[in-house]
Amino acid sequence: MRTNALKKCVMAAETMTTAPITSEELFARLDALGIAHSTKEHPPVFTVSESQSLRDDIPGGHTKNLFLKDKKGQFFLVTVEEDADIDLKSIHTRIGAKGRVSFGKPEPLMDLLGVVPGSVTAFGAVNDIEGRVQVVFDEALMRHDIINAHPLRNDATTSIARDDLLRFLEATGHAALIVPLS
Repeated sequence: MRTNALKKCVMAAETMTTAPITSEELFARLDALGIAHSTKEHPPVFTVSESQSLRDDIPGGHTKNLFLKDKKGQFFLVTVEEDADIDLKSIHTRIGAKGRVSFGKPEPLMDLLGVVPGSVTAFGAVNDIEGRVQVVFDEALMRHDIINAHPLRNDATTSIARDDLLRFLEATGHAALIVPLS
């Protein structure tokens, strides 16, 4: 299953008008904004359970990300704490979706956020230059001073101050919606 999704994402990347930025380019943008960040390399992780072995080495709030789409074609990147339980049947009422939501497919994920399944991250907003994705954070996650997320790839984790993450998103043209979700 991962192989087919990855092949589709590679095909979508080849048709993008602008190539998604790399993690190194992401770090350069953070540096240009004067935003402190640190990154720890690790083996690729595709699920929250695979990444939980890293918790002792990386303090702060760890994220789980959902790439969602509503009935009208609006996309949402929902970022919550890794162990949060989210009710997909009612989340639409909290995030401003038009009707119930479903998971977005790998092709628009690559086209809009420049990442493949397993690497979804709030940092992907940097690739959404048309502002088609609404970024949503769970209020509980935003109680952490430090937020940890993939730097556009799933073989590393980048730590960033909560307020700096919001400042970075604003610099990409995304005003994050912070709502209670878990």
